[in-house]
Amino acid sequence: MAEEEGPPVELRQRKKPKSSENKESAKEEKISDIPIPERAPKHVLFQRFAKIFIGCLAAVTSGMMYALYLSAYHERKFWFSNRQELEREITFQGDSAIYYSYYKDMLKAPSFERGVYELTHNNKTVSLKTINAVQQMSLYPELIASILYQATGSNEIIEPVYFYIGIVFGLQGIYVTALFVTSWLMSGTWLAGMLTVAWFIINRFCYLLMSASTYTFMMMWEYSHYLLFLQAISLFLLDIFSVEQSDKVYEVYKIYIFSLFLGYLLQFENPALLVSPLLSLVAALMLAKCLQLNVKKGSFVAKIIKVINFYLVCTLTITLNIIMKMFVPHKENGHMLKFLEVKFGLNMTKNFTMNWLLCQESLQAPSQDFFLRLTQSSLLPFYILVLIICFLSMLQVIFRRINGKSLKETVTLEDGLIGERPEIIYHVIHTILLGSLAMVIEGLKYIWIPYVCMLAAFGVCSPELWMTLFKWLRLRTVHPILLALILSMAVPTIIGLSLWKEFFPRLMTELMELQEFYDPDTVELMTWIKRQAPVAAVFAGSPQLMGVIKLCTGWVVTSLPLYNDDDLLKRNENIYQIYSKRSAEDIYKILTSYKANYLIVEDAICNEVGPMRGCRVKDLLDIANGHMVCEEGDKLTYSKYGRFCHEVKINYSPYVNYFTRVYWNRSYFVYKINTVISFQS
Repeated sequence: MAEEEGPPVELRQRKKPKSSENKESAKEEKISDIPIPERAPKHVLFQRFAKIFIGCLAAVTSGMMYALYLSAYHERKFWFSNRQELEREITFQGDSAIYYSYYKDMLKAPSFERGVYELTHNNKTVSLKTINAVQQMSLYPELIASILYQATGSNEIIEPVYFYIGIVFGLQGIYVTALFVTSWLMSGTWLAGMLTVAWFIINRFCYLLMSASTYTFMMMWEYSHYLLFLQAISLFLLDIFSVEQSDKVYEVYKIYIFSLFLGYLLQFENPALLVSPLLSLVAALMLAKCLQLNVKKGSFVAKIIKVINFYLVCTLTITLNIIMKMFVPHKENGHMLKFLEVKFGLNMTKNFTMNWLLCQESLQAPSQDFFLRLTQSSLLPFYILVLIICFLSMLQVIFRRINGKSLKETVTLEDGLIGERPEIIYHVIHTILLGSLAMVIEGLKYIWIPYVCMLAAFGVCSPELWMTLFKWLRLRTVHPILLALILSMAVPTIIGLSLWKEFFPRLMTELMELQEFYDPDTVELMTWIKRQAPVAAVFAGSPQLMGVIKLCTGWVVTSLPLYNDDDLLKRNENIYQIYSKRSAEDIYKILTSYKANYLIVEDAICNEVGPMRGCRVKDLLDIANGHMVCEEGDKLTYSKYGRFCHEVKINYSPYVNYFTRVYWNRSYFVYKINTVISFQS
């Protein structure tokens, strides 16, 4: 035994070993000092297994139940199973109609390869324009859905539309399961997962497609690199404050770079990914790491280097992004940057497209009703409580790191330092960034609210959070650890019971209530187009209606409800001129420039009575054309023409010379655009 124990003792007594020997001796010393853990008793292993099994079962069940709930709610709202195919397709509104139409096109194609080719060289959607629909609209979910539908033999069992919406609801179920598991892992109890799901369902939203992996997420959603940019910022701040190992953070950066370039290649060399701020930031971080010096942590020099490193990364990010935009041809973000300038008051514009986007509810600041709903479900108060405690604890840890104190290897419950955990700091920074954006643009609440649910549920179920609070309060009357454990079980239980009592009856009422979707005018219009219009006809009208026409009839249209392409935005603005005070000749020239054969005027837009004056389509057009005073000092241009959509209905010259009414109902007026113009005397 003496001989076996000799070498470690000898290694510890060496004063100046060689560098290689020093590393080996340090490793052996560390290994010899680590106690060999005893094997856990069988009953402890069984308890762990039971806890994991029950938690996983609850997570999967929660996801499945949510997917079934969405399916039932969708059926009750639209009476989906009792409708004809045309009526079902009309329920797809806006850009969702376009996505589903391409899914249908893939199923009609003789082969998958032929279907992909037709989508990447598509000239049957928008007149005078060949588009790569897969790249422009990120149609990878639709491609995968079409493969699964045919490969699984589902075409013999289920209709395509049910398979499509089933995938949407299934992805929502997977998303809920992921929220459950994330909250469970952070808090250590699956009770937090249950509470997360409860809050999420009560404050739900629908139809947001998310993906688990970075690459898949990037391929599925065209704006994903902006969200990943926020993640990269959060990781960068973790590294700056030295609360996470740099090597781990830079491994994530490598994944970002790999995903960006693979996405660039598979998205037909999409230049938007090369000029994205994510690539510039990650490249700057990698360059800064190569220039970083190794100095003693906590010293004055180390603090100065941290500040220099922060400045260097920010400067390099901006510089690299400018350089990439100079050398990479792209049309990305032009309208988006203009929109942000106007949104934050940095610029003023009369441009129709910019003002129309600003008037969209999803792009405005959240209303008071939004915060009231979050408060009524008790989500917002507990989220603010958890966020404040975690944020203050995070600051406490950061100041300790700045002063040179190292993080504890193992944080016990008695320490009361929830901010010592790097994952907590990351989630706090991330939720603050997302929340800041959601306070400006309401549409981003669909990304922020799940985070709110997860963080609030984690906090109230975490004994560490309560212990952190008690340590600050210096609680003496009751044992703080015991009280923290009690509150981590009692508070979520009380919240869950109150939510069950108040909101479960409402959810059941939603499922029991029949909400009939009735739109006979649109059904009649689509039926007329399919029966009476020539196959080669091109239709012009509002982008939302054009999306429905493309889906339900397959006819070529002049515009689409897509807002990521400058050319399509310009088309939309020009076609919308049918609701402005322009002459019949002007409208005729605009429509024939896009080879349109038929014009559809919607009575709902022409006679729109909106809650906000200045946000109606006709008001925005009048402002853009100078026919309405927007601000003091604006010059008013008098129009000698009446509003086109009104005048064309009267059937008098010169309108009848250019347009012939061929169909109408209560909501729509269809005019054939004359190819030979005859003027009445």
